[in-house]
Amino acid sequence: MIARRLVLALLAALALAPAGAAEPYPSRPITLVVPFPAGGPTDALGRLVGERMTRSLGQSVVIDNASGAGGTVGTAKVARAAADGYTICVGQLNSHVFGPAVYAPPYDVLGDFEPIGMISISALMMVGRADLPANTLAAVTAWMKAKAEPATFATVGSGSPAHVWTFGFANATGVRFQLIPYRGAAPAIQDMLAGRIDLTALEASNLLPHVQAGKMKAYALLSAKRWPIAPDIPTMAEAGFPGYEMPFWTGLFVRKGAPAETIARLNAALVEALADPALQKRLAEIGQELPPPAERTPQALGARHRADAEKWWPMIKAANIKAE
Repeated sequence: MIARRLVLALLAALALAPAGAAEPYPSRPITLVVPFPAGGPTDALGRLVGERMTRSLGQSVVIDNASGAGGTVGTAKVARAAADGYTICVGQLNSHVFGPAVYAPPYDVLGDFEPIGMISISALMMVGRADLPANTLAAVTAWMKAKAEPATFATVGSGSPAHVWTFGFANATGVRFQLIPYRGAAPAIQDMLAGRIDLTALEASNLLPHVQAGKMKAYALLSAKRWPIAPDIPTMAEAGFPGYEMPFWTGLFVRKGAPAETIARLNAALVEALADPALQKRLAEIGQELPPPAERTPQALGARHRADAEKWWPMIKAANIKAE
């Protein structure tokens, strides 16, 4: 009889327990989806930040590489996950702006995710093969206009940042490009080094060693300010072409509907990670710049994400860029 009363009392207590008495977040490992292959710059960022956030969160951050279709395959995994903060993703200019506009994924990239915070910003650099006769962006533009055939320009797939950028630049200057698509930056760089391609615009950190070795010519950074690692390379505006900046940002996102306190916890862990001098050093070594402290909030990343979508999506539509 006593045992029966104890069981009934325990069941009653459980029934009356508030919903808020659930386990604190995080209470198990977090999956960080990287929507690009292992070994690339986005993967490196995800692993570096995930490892440091593990210390703050007290739970492992496990990397899940799910690449394809401009980053939309991996991002779709997060869109399908539970909105509990245990599946988050690395998102950047390609996967969260250009990819969704080209590949038409089964989610609303602006409406189905919540920003957590920005990790870093890197610069794209416009370069030419080493034996091009032009040494400045103005001179290479004049060279392209004088050519009977379009200049060859390497891109990393349909709808990639450099692909989209060429349309705006061509429309404004009257130059012509023959776009040569590649599956990744590595084969594009190899053909540039071999002199088979005239021009490209890829992440500056991938190109700088070849520029410094005299194997490519750097014309401009697609950013608003000079890159501290290579301060002698001008920006687009300094080279005479303002308005063609394309800062390549990377951040963290979670499925919409995740609790506000969960997003705040993840953002706090990210902000703490970015304040770590050891992580700052590693990010600088791979050509990444930290966002200013005021831009490390979810709201700042959300504003940048929406602004880039509003800027580039009309150009993608006007250029009729489609998935290959």
